Amino acid sequence: MDEKEVKEKTNKKHHGKDQIFVKIMAGFLALLMVLATGGTLIFALMA
Repeated sequence: MDEKEVKEKTNKKHHGKDQIFVKIMAGFLALLMVLATGGTLIFALMA
């Protein structure tokens, strides 16, 4: 039972880190898409 509890705790911590990493990556990709779209629009309007 002790080993199971330890495994569950480590799994929860690892899962939490994974979730944070996924959220950061999703936010970063969304920001890149917005910047790329905005840059394209600005370039198209200025050219």
